[in-house]
Amino acid sequence: MERTLGATFERLFEAAPAAILIADELGRVVFANVELSRLQGGDAAGLLGRDVETVLPPASVDERGHPRLVRADGSELPVDAMVSEVETDRGTMRINVLRDISGELESERERESLEMTLKRATGGEAIDAQLGQTGRLETVGQLAGGIAHDFNNILGVIINYSQFVIDELDESSPARADVEEIWRAARRGAALTRQLTIFSRHESQTLESLILNDVVSELEALLKRTLGEHIELTTNLESELWPIEADRGQIEQALVNLALNSRDAMPDGGTLTITTENVELDRREASLYPSIEPGNFVRLSVEDTGAGMDGEVAARAFEPFYTTKAQGEGTGLGLAIVYGIVTGAGGAVALTSEPGFGTVVSAHFPATVRAGEPGEVGTSLHSEFAVSETVLVVEDDPSMRRMAERILRRAGYEVVTSPGGRDALRKLEAEDHFDLLLTDVVMPEMSGTELAGRAAALFPELRILLMSGYVDRPGVGPVEDDAELLEKPFRAEDLLERVRWVLESEPNAAP
Repeated sequence: MERTLGATFERLFEAAPAAILIADELGRVVFANVELSRLQGGDAAGLLGRDVETVLPPASVDERGHPRLVRADGSELPVDAMVSEVETDRGTMRINVLRDISGELESERERESLEMTLKRATGGEAIDAQLGQTGRLETVGQLAGGIAHDFNNILGVIINYSQFVIDELDESSPARADVEEIWRAARRGAALTRQLTIFSRHESQTLESLILNDVVSELEALLKRTLGEHIELTTNLESELWPIEADRGQIEQALVNLALNSRDAMPDGGTLTITTENVELDRREASLYPSIEPGNFVRLSVEDTGAGMDGEVAARAFEPFYTTKAQGEGTGLGLAIVYGIVTGAGGAVALTSEPGFGTVVSAHFPATVRAGEPGEVGTSLHSEFAVSETVLVVEDDPSMRRMAERILRRAGYEVVTSPGGRDALRKLEAEDHFDLLLTDVVMPEMSGTELAGRAAALFPELRILLMSGYVDRPGVGPVEDDAELLEKPFRAEDLLERVRWVLESEPNAAP
């Protein structure tokens, strides 16, 4: 039986990160996407025309009430299942949507196991309040990170497949505006996901060329919600700000920490002002900060109209665990983290305050232009640039894997794909003609960092590019500071820029 859906809708359904099956009013399958094939372990084309009850037989339910999909080999897979009916000009259509939740259940079991371990270790009593708060934050951080990783994959698929459809639609097509709205919504979702992880980022630095104004502007909405309606947020951003080289996530975390400190200093309301400016520090001015040399800097200042501090408190403000708040109201780590982030980026931080007149925290970041930074590659990213390299794409999420393959093939690369680390190693050893290994970091069985380490040891000339939306998971292993990491979700141009950058750089050392 031929498929009866329009080509555009078929492309959208195929891009969906969930399994989709559509049956007509006689119960015959008229559409099944490739994700359903993956979950079932069969062939989507072979399902067309079959009775839906034979394709999706009544499922068993596990002890937690989750339905289980019976696969082609007889095994069962826990899924989240939804069914809806739609009246169409062809009669009533039944849409079945299934999503693999085995990874989520495994994370839930790990969390419950951790809770039981803690209860046994403490005899069921409450741990020290400070340690308990840290543990709760760590748990929330891991949960947020897990959600961010999976959601980033979904958003990456929506962003890029929306772009694929936009590229195929004529400017005058009424559907183009609709798909562009989908694209914009997904981009907003990606920004929200990034903000979700700000409070819990522990991954290694991913240095990139940044304009601080962009970071402040993207974070402004979150800061306003964090501060509350009783505090006014204003920004004074220099228009031609110099770039700096830093980890975007850490800069965001520093800004949030400073905003939280200022909020706590203004319980009755006030004003928080964020200022950016280019400054040139001479030898005398630089001598005030032992960690920096004279030169060009970008200054980020956060000023509040709060209670302020006396000289003794201000002198100790950046000390870890030092706080003037009552027990249980603060950890004393906020400004210490800011200090570590700024000095880690090669900069310096200072604080000025006076009781009754508020506080100003100023961070100085070295201004820099990193030659050849991704985003400055220019014409080498376009179709007229002849590429001849072969890329091995390793990604356990099939939608992400197909998306990356499509982007790279359209740019002219030869592409081989693999669903996991062990299979990828077999392909590397068998064919030995790959120029780049592009691998996800968080994968079952073997993490991307382990795969990258093994691959680099076997093939020293192989370039390696890691990709992930969140790497702080048990068993993933550390990502070294000098490893190339592409953050999810990414656009097609982001991927192509970074791939070109890595291919033209020196071979990776083993992570």
